[in-house]
Amino acid sequence: MTQVLRSVVTGVGGYLPDQVVTNDDLAKIVDTSDEWIVERTGIRRRHKASDDQPVSDLAVAAARKALEAAGRSPEDVDLIVVATTTGDLTFPATATIVQRKLGAPVGVAFDVQAVCSGFVYALSVADGFVARGRAKCALVIGAETMTRLMDWTDRGTCVLFGDGAGAVVVEPQMGEGTTEDRGLLGFALRADGTKQDLLYVDGGVSTGQVGKLRMQGNQVFRHAVVNISEAITAAAADAGVEVSEVDWFIPHQANLRILEGVARRVGIEDHKVITTVADHANTSAASIPLALNTAVQDGRIKKGDLLLLEAMGGGLTWGACVVRF
Repeated sequence: MTQVLRSVVTGVGGYLPDQVVTNDDLAKIVDTSDEWIVERTGIRRRHKASDDQPVSDLAVAAARKALEAAGRSPEDVDLIVVATTTGDLTFPATATIVQRKLGAPVGVAFDVQAVCSGFVYALSVADGFVARGRAKCALVIGAETMTRLMDWTDRGTCVLFGDGAGAVVVEPQMGEGTTEDRGLLGFALRADGTKQDLLYVDGGVSTGQVGKLRMQGNQVFRHAVVNISEAITAAAADAGVEVSEVDWFIPHQANLRILEGVARRVGIEDHKVITTVADHANTSAASIPLALNTAVQDGRIKKGDLLLLEAMGGGLTWGACVVRF
């Protein structure tokens, strides 16, 4: 059988800021309650970056842990892709700031902006480098400080989001060209710009203001379950596997009801679903790698397991990825 170059995840790391904000804490500043939030979202707490913590600091902390897990050092890194909506500056790319702070050598570094879908998009981009022999040690990072985009008077959105970062090291390894190979096996990426008004931030360079997150929650929920399910099926087909073969389902941690709705629609059993939304809330592009890191650290995910990742975010963007860990 013809050998093929695969992009293999060799290390995983995560970082959460020290400050924890509980639902009861939020109830002191907005008309809500722990019961209301848990019933509708499954969220119990979230982490919040301190005022002097730019998102690049979170990304660097997660990256160092991923490099350690992979047995690599910053000197080995030749590609950095950071998925973020909340970069330190308008430019340069947060990835170049991470490169500097890590002490990584001159290489390729840039950001991917697909909001909550950013990590899946970034993995696909990194795969284009690694599986073509153009990178030997890639860092793919999802990092967000979403709490800085919150309107703290809007109980429908401010309770949903938190800050954090997750990272993976991706390296080239030869495979046999079968679904048993370790590595990134299949993708399905989607975007529909006509749905922008469902989830967006009402600011940017054109307005001269950072802006606040705005969302039509019910509409987002409806599109999420249908669209993500389609992408999951397409990614599995691209990988040449059946959804039923998946060992672990690692969805974007947006809302427990969405996670459960998607899992039911595509026929994934509850015990295969990795959920961290109760403790982390929605950390946008960081949520998938943070959930992945949690399940790797607690021993659930093991080398050789077949993983299914999915996300949906503003744009609307959405996508799925199949990985043999």
